[in-house]
Amino acid sequence: MKKKLLLLTSIMTILVILAACGKDVPDDLDWQVQDFTYTEHTNSEFGLNDLEGKVWIADFIFTNCETVCPPMTANMAQLQEKLKDADVEVELVSFSVDPERDTPEKLVSFSEKFDADLSNWHFLTGYDGDEIQEFAKNSFQTLALPDPNSDQFTHGTSFYLVNKEGIVVKKYSGVSNVPFEEIVDDVKALQ
Repeated sequence: MKKKLLLLTSIMTILVILAACGKDVPDDLDWQVQDFTYTEHTNSEFGLNDLEGKVWIADFIFTNCETVCPPMTANMAQLQEKLKDADVEVELVSFSVDPERDTPEKLVSFSEKFDADLSNWHFLTGYDGDEIQEFAKNSFQTLALPDPNSDQFTHGTSFYLVNKEGIVVKKYSGVSNVPFEEIVDDVKALQ
């Protein structure tokens, strides 16, 4: 009887220790990112294969945006700093929804307004409007549509967390009340 009680106590102790050490791995969503190869702000090709085996965070922006893109990009820059301070390896990817106007040079100029560190933040263009619409819809379940009454675009305002297998596992507000610490913790859990 004592041996059984000791064994049971040992098993329970191990389970409690394991539970305390485990991190909740984000898995709210399960959206496969479609393969892509686009043009990076450096004017070179950049695609899903460059992100293979890496955790990354994506968003959709355009440089001519008059509403949500500046605060989103400022928030992504703040997130980049927080991730760097936490010594967390992650790639950031901003897809332009206005590829006709957003040349690599314009994307670099835009990124400079927010002190973006371009060593791990990739601003992408080099596709047509229909392609980014389909990509946003199929991979991130979001819109990327031109506004028929202006030169603006309707697009998602979330930050999307993508795991090492290229699966979107979670999304967060990118405009206001950005849960910076939660994102940092979620990225750590996926490492």
